[in-house]
Amino acid sequence: MNFFSLPKIDLHCHLDGSVRPQTIIDLAQIQSLSLPSNNVEVVRELMIAPETCSDLTEYLTRFDLPLQVMQTEHALERISYEVFEDAAKENVKYLEVRFAPLLHVTQGLTIQQIIAAVVKGMKRAERDYDIHGNYILCILRTMTKERINEVIEEGAKWLGNGVQAFDLAGAELPGFCHDFIEYTHYARSKGFHVTIHAGEQGDGQNVQDAVQLLHAERVGHGIHIINHNGGYAAVKNNRIGLETCPSSNVQTKAVNDLQSHPAKRFYEQGLAITINTDNRTVSNTTMTQEVQKVCELFSLSAEDYRIIYLNSVEQSFASHDVKNYLRQCIDE
Repeated sequence: MNFFSLPKIDLHCHLDGSVRPQTIIDLAQIQSLSLPSNNVEVVRELMIAPETCSDLTEYLTRFDLPLQVMQTEHALERISYEVFEDAAKENVKYLEVRFAPLLHVTQGLTIQQIIAAVVKGMKRAERDYDIHGNYILCILRTMTKERINEVIEEGAKWLGNGVQAFDLAGAELPGFCHDFIEYTHYARSKGFHVTIHAGEQGDGQNVQDAVQLLHAERVGHGIHIINHNGGYAAVKNNRIGLETCPSSNVQTKAVNDLQSHPAKRFYEQGLAITINTDNRTVSNTTMTQEVQKVCELFSLSAEDYRIIYLNSVEQSFASHDVKNYLRQCIDE
């Protein structure tokens, strides 16, 4: 297979984990911010997580530098545009990007300004390239809860116009879903789709709770259902999409190595797995690389890839028309 030319879909990509290193330098100069270095290779090293991370917490420290410059409308629009541009240039046809608006308020931006900026960047990329996209609004589970409903209410104004879903992300504690039932219920009442990070570091019970308590339609990662009958059954019986991110899972020690990743077993068992980048910069990867790794390591055929691609179409939060277009891309 020519992995570069294959049409691809990425449903799990974080904005602040996918910033170009040179863009960090450019924006820091514009904003008169001091960086540890203005050498692009040094900055790149500061942004890329090593494959020897002890856990997810260490991996998440690589987001600190990008967030310093992502506090203006100009920066958010530019970074949004560039993430979609980079994806489009490797034949990604549809991209869902997620980010936490509350991480971008330190210089006084309103949530509405923040969402408007990233959607503007995405729509500009859609005009310039053969790519479609949507945004997913995240709440970090370690944040105070007082502004969650504000994010939902402001985000609801963009539903169907660049924003489609609500997510819980960040450090994963056992039983976290019980603390967020009212918020995901409110998001769903406003019309949001729901995808939840679960079963990445925690056990499969978090996945079962995400589906049964929070009514998640997809699960970010979800790999630890492998040892949890309830989580596995919740995913399989409800046709819940699994947003697998192989390289990231190795870095965060969610799995010991790529060979032990359960993606192939899940695929063979008929689960709706999808292949995704998680963080293009922090994980130093692309969709082309992720697809190639999975297909070559697990000896997947072109038809296997087609099935996984169509899982991504089915599980995406794209419109009916965009889904039809995406199906045509793989058939061609």
